Amino acid sequence: MTDFEGLKALVTGGASGIGRATAELLAERGASVAVLDLDPSSVEKPLLGYRADVTDDASVRQAVAAAVADLGGLDVVVNNAGIGAQGTVEDNDDEEWHRVLNVNVIGMVRVARAALPHLRESSHAAIVNTCSIAATAGLPQRALYSATKGAVYSLTLAMAADHLREGVRVNCVNPGTADTPWVGRLLDSASDPAAERAALAARQPSGRLVSAAEVAGAIAYLASPLSGATTGTSLAVDGGMQGLRLRPVGQ
Repeated sequence: MTDFEGLKALVTGGASGIGRATAELLAERGASVAVLDLDPSSVEKPLLGYRADVTDDASVRQAVAAAVADLGGLDVVVNNAGIGAQGTVEDNDDEEWHRVLNVNVIGMVRVARAALPHLRESSHAAIVNTCSIAATAGLPQRALYSATKGAVYSLTLAMAADHLREGVRVNCVNPGTADTPWVGRLLDSASDPAAERAALAARQPSGRLVSAAEVAGAIAYLASPLSGATTGTSLAVDGGMQGLRLRPVGQ
């Protein structure tokens, strides 16, 4: 497909995982792609790498401005940078709540705020926020993380309403448990990594983790000019976790 031919895209958290898969897919489909990341050292051509800390407004503005100057404009923003957290409401102190909210929610605000003046000049402007199944399903030991992703979901709807008449579409993708470096580190820290992986896979009706490439495909769909009538939408890529209730195997 060449639906992104001639378009300029920016992907945060694009050096690994879902962000990297998305950046590479958009480039394959014709986009010029800038990757913003805390450590863009692994980013290779045709992708362009820029260091950015989404918790620092000046850093974000500088990176976005540099990327837009090098790309020659901006059409698509994939707000993907984020971090995880484990525990109930009793397990994370105030400092950790502020830290994760600062990255997962306010970080998206900073990037969108810096990008919007450029997106308004595009005929195919789109923002896609990486949300999570945690925004719509109660998951154990994920209170802080779920709160941030619930905020991202609501933020997506509000942004879609605010910017529709400016020609900017805003949507989000809601992955289930994805096979990413963060999940890999989570599994490595478990007392029984194999059992933990099996448990994470089993809670999705498909019986397996979601791949980064599958999430990237959904992001590309939402960002594509072919989806010009799609805005204010959350697209689940979760192996049926949100909507399906399968009977146990053998019954």
